[in-house]
Formats: sequence, C-alpha cells, structure tokens
Amino acid sequence: MIPLDILSVFAVTSILLALAPGSDNIFVLTQSALFGWREGLLVTLGLCCGIIVHTTAVSLGVAAIFQASALAFSVLKTAGIAYLLYLAWGAFRAGAQDLGETVSPRLTARQLFTRGIVMNLTNPKVAIFFLAFLPQFTDPARGAIVPQMLLLGAVFVASAMPVFAAIALTAGRLGNWLRKSAHAQRMLNRVAGSIFVLLAGGLAVSSR
Repeated sequence: MIPLDILSVFAVTSILLALAPGSDNIFVLTQSALFGWREGLLVTLGLCCGIIVHTTAVSLGVAAIFQASALAFSVLKTAGIAYLLYLAWGAFRAGAQDLGETVSPRLTARQLFTRGIVMNLTNPKVAIFFLAFLPQFTDPARGAIVPQMLLLGAVFVASAMPVFAAIALTAGRLGNWLRKSAHAQRMLNRVAGSIFVLLAGGLAVSSR
C-alpha cells in the first residue's frame, strides 16, 4: 500500500489545491452566503460525494473517455454551463424579490446536497484533473493500482472537506450579517448571480 510519507505529501497538496480559488470552493462560498452555513455544509457534502464519484471513475478508467472523446467532453461541459446559468437566473430573480419577507426560497437538505453533486459532476475538467493528478502518487510495485487510486481519492476528500467547511462557516456567518439589510441582500444575490455567470463562462472556454 502507499507509504505514509507519500500519503502525507498528497494530503498537504490536496489541502493547498482546495484552498486555491476554484469553481468548487467559490460555489460553497456563494451558497453559504446566500442560504447560511448549515446549508453550505450540505453543499460541501454534495461536492465531496461528487469528488468520490470522479476518483472512482478515474480508478476504473471511465474518466479517460472524457479526455479522449471531444463529444463526451462537450456534452458534459454544456450540461455544467446550463446548470450554472440556471443558478445565476435564480439568484438574480431572488435579488428582485421583496427581501423583507423571504430573501431566497428555502431549499431542502436534499436539494442543497444535490446542488453540490451536480455542480461537481457536470465539470469535466474535474475528472481530467484527477486523471492527471492521482496516478502521480501510485506505483505498480506497491500492488494493484485501483485500491491505491481509491485510497488517494478518500484522502483528497478528507483533506478538502475541512477547507470547504471552513469556507461555508465563514461565508455563512457573513451572509447572516448581510441579510439583516435588504439592500445588502439584493447585492449579495446579484454578486452570487454574477459569479455563477463567470463560472459558466470559464467552463465554456475550457478545453480538454
């Protein structure tokens, strides 16, 4: 199995990657600011489940399809763009509502969890990233590659989850303070909508 020193280096690298500005942690930040830190944690759980799916797909070789097939990559990318624009539309609509009553429609735990999963799974760049990243820490001399890849995926999730959770807690508390002001809430929703549009634009110009 993978030596502890290699796993330690991998864990530190994973934490640094989770801290780097990217679509996942920005998504956690905006959702937490809009709905609250508890809701942000549910989104975080969804994102981490998406990461588990990606690492499993990489381990089984499925992710290689998205790297080799332009059509598969484009279909998944289009789905991701559409979903982000849908979220942007919802955020802009919320900004136009009477914020003295309900700022944003309350979402169930299942809906928030699903948001995290869909956000992660509809980004083909995530699958390709893991396809390039995980094998660097594996070695056929240590035994079967698939168990090593799955272990690395579990370590990545365990390393990234506390980072995303900290972002959710911080953004959620800030959002609670901003929601005391109707004007601030309007701005918060507009900023969130704009960020979703920018994320959709970034995904649109991405390539394999």
